[in-house]
Amino acid sequence: MNRSELEKISKALADKTRLRIFEAISATNRMNCGDIVSMRGVTPATVSHHLKVLSEAKLITCHREGQFVYNQAIPETIAAYTRALAKIAAGMKATRRH
Repeated sequence: MNRSELEKISKALADKTRLRIFEAISATNRMNCGDIVSMRGVTPATVSHHLKVLSEAKLITCHREGQFVYNQAIPETIAAYTRALAKIAAGMKATRRH
């Protein structure tokens, strides 16, 4: 994972509403936009924006089935993100030992 991807994911998950949406999508096999809008405090326009950011960070995938758009988490992205953060943390530990 390159630095740009790492930053994009970090920024996407730094927003509390986006994190909440990502958690909700991750907790299910898939979630449609209507289900996300029904979450307290999230308007349709806000959901659209947040889904776009999560999608651009490759945290979720969106696909249309008839009139509904379904969202699914991409676990591989989180796995790669976690490995990249662990690598950074390991580098910091190595630097401290010198």
